[in-house]
Amino acid sequence: QVQLVESGGGLVQAGGSLRLSCAASGRTSSTLAMGWFRQAPGKDREFVAGITWGGGKTYYADSVKGRFTISRDNAKNTVYLYMNSLKPEDTAGYYCAADRNERRLVVPTTSVSYAYWGQGTQVTVSS
Repeated sequence: QVQLVESGGGLVQAGGSLRLSCAASGRTSSTLAMGWFRQAPGKDREFVAGITWGGGKTYYADSVKGRFTISRDNAKNTVYLYMNSLKPEDTAGYYCAADRNERRLVVPTTSVSYAYWGQGTQVTVSS
């Protein structure tokens, strides 16, 4: 089992920045791809960004490409999501997730690919 705890959400003005963190505990997460998803009220959960277990590959949703950056520090069992140039449409609950398969060579982008989820952290961007 992998336990995930997100932090770093909050209220920010449009154009601002936030850094989300996802701390993993339990079994090692260093061999698992990690992803960030978000869900706004009344909308489906959507993939935001993901990173392979070694950190060599990343993948972003088109809506955040060039504004968000995902990284991981396996020594600290932590994944980060740096969010810049935030827009009101980025407002959502943000969820960290860990892959259900080890050492996957590509970044999974569907929620069913992830077995472990955090409780989420709210990001609100005001206009």
